Amino acid sequence: MRRERVVVLALDGVYPFELGIPSRILGAADGRYEVITCSVDGRPVRTNADFGVTVEHGPEALATAGTVVIAPVAPSHLADEVSDDVLAALALIRPGTRIVSICTGAFVLAAAGLLDGRRATTHWQVADRFRRMFPRVDLDPDVLFVDDHPFLTSAGAASGVDICLHLVRKDHGSRLANSVARRCVVPPFRDGGQAQYIEQPVPEPGAASTAATRAWALERLGEPLTLADLSGHARMSQRTFARRFHDEVGLSPGRWLIQQRVVRARHLLESSDLTVDQIAGRVGFATGASLRQHLNAAIGVSPQAYRRTFQTAR
Repeated sequence: MRRERVVVLALDGVYPFELGIPSRILGAADGRYEVITCSVDGRPVRTNADFGVTVEHGPEALATAGTVVIAPVAPSHLADEVSDDVLAALALIRPGTRIVSICTGAFVLAAAGLLDGRRATTHWQVADRFRRMFPRVDLDPDVLFVDDHPFLTSAGAASGVDICLHLVRKDHGSRLANSVARRCVVPPFRDGGQAQYIEQPVPEPGAASTAATRAWALERLGEPLTLADLSGHARMSQRTFARRFHDEVGLSPGRWLIQQRVVRARHLLESSDLTVDQIAGRVGFATGASLRQHLNAAIGVSPQAYRRTFQTAR
């Protein structure tokens, strides 16, 4: 069994909750990962809470990592430039190493020039500041995480859980990722993006939710569902339904359906011997070519390549 070393870099001002996410999530993956924590000088790190943390490793641990995670710091600790000791630590990371940031950790990667020309995300509250500081980065503040291999960036707090589950799913398949999620009592996959968490006016009393319609649609992914079908089930006009759906989920109904169909297709590719065309029909894509297009857009591989990756795990 391949055991990957994951090294988490803790910087002064780190959020304690997010610092512990990689160890908690990846540590529940049946021994697939070894998670260790380091600082830029091997000394204790001040957190943004009323306590510090003592780490066992210095920056030299970064040179041994298969994956590096940059833990987030409080916005008050963000600087326009990366300090020399942080740059020196990042320079120890081997070329090709997978590098993940949680929340404001993206600022560290961007300030080091590692995200130039790449798509990335960070917490929505600091998105405007990020854009001003790093105009060369293609920032998408609406999503929970971005996988632009070998760099992965995530939004705030609990999005660290999302991206760590994504790592497990990408490395070892949905079955293990779902098992890890159950052990940690978290959802294995969250719908939508950050838009659903941005402060919005309180809905009017009695305002209908789209939750029941989403559950109804998930049972009928193989059918050619339209906006008219969804809004009809919710007993709303199409315009009202689309607006309320986006407010609740952070995606349009059409994008959400594609996302759910890709998730279902990945599960079938891992767990069945159905052909690509058969899977496409079961999840609601018109053709195998359509499934190939959407899967490649979502995770950058073909159905055949994805199936080969997880065939041994089955």
